[in-house]
Amino acid sequence: MTDNAGVAGARLEQTHEGEFHGDHGDGSVPVAITSKTKLFAFCAALNSCNLGYDIGVSSEAGMLLKDSMMLSDTQVEIFMGSLNLFAMVGALLSHVIADRSGRRGAFIIAAVSFIIGVIIQSAAQNYGTLMAGRLFVGLGVGSGLAIDPVYIAEISPAAHRGRLVTWSEIALNVGIVLGFASGAIFYSLPSDTAWRYMFALGAILPTIMIFLAIFVMPESPRWLVSKGKEEEAKDVLQKLYPGGYNVDHIVYEIKESIEREVAAEKSLGWDMILF
Repeated sequence: MTDNAGVAGARLEQTHEGEFHGDHGDGSVPVAITSKTKLFAFCAALNSCNLGYDIGVSSEAGMLLKDSMMLSDTQVEIFMGSLNLFAMVGALLSHVIADRSGRRGAFIIAAVSFIIGVIIQSAAQNYGTLMAGRLFVGLGVGSGLAIDPVYIAEISPAAHRGRLVTWSEIALNVGIVLGFASGAIFYSLPSDTAWRYMFALGAILPTIMIFLAIFVMPESPRWLVSKGKEEEAKDVLQKLYPGGYNVDHIVYEIKESIEREVAAEKSLGWDMILF
């Protein structure tokens, strides 16, 4: 085990290659961030609003649900807490979806799952149906929240990557505010109607997300390179980096990074963690 780790460490010496694209504070001027990079990062961060909205709206709708469906305290607690459990499952599945369908495909699948969930919740006539909707919502927000920072990191120059990734956290809190605001919007309606409208309103953001993923956001250049689509990756990188930047060099570094990851997995595997 020790010998294998030593050999692997020698082969996988830490460098800036494949990670920083020549933008690692070596005295050179950091790569400028383009307006399109900001736009695409904003679109990805918007996806995090879905989780925030559900957190906020569930807090508001909880008591309305209890009175409308005559639920017990335990049933309300299970409904509220189950989102985290289902979101964990969605997050665990997100890497499989993102690797097979692409980052944009993952956004679309997460949004569709969320929309299905809020529709089922809004139309629910009993507790079982309500929980079925909760399952779809949880899977959607879990997988969506996991892919947001991945996509943003993969489209961002290193000098700006950390700042842009935090946009998903900001969006999550914006979503919470919107969720609470929905309670104020439908406050005057009867309780049996209000919570349904509050949940249904949550379908707006994922619908916008589907439109953005299809018509606005490009695929992650890293995913494209991993699938052998280097020319498509170059086209995307030319949008993300300032004019005249050597995107061929970036593609080379991405390929090298992927190769290093594969080598690390084969050399170390799970033994490093488990034993």
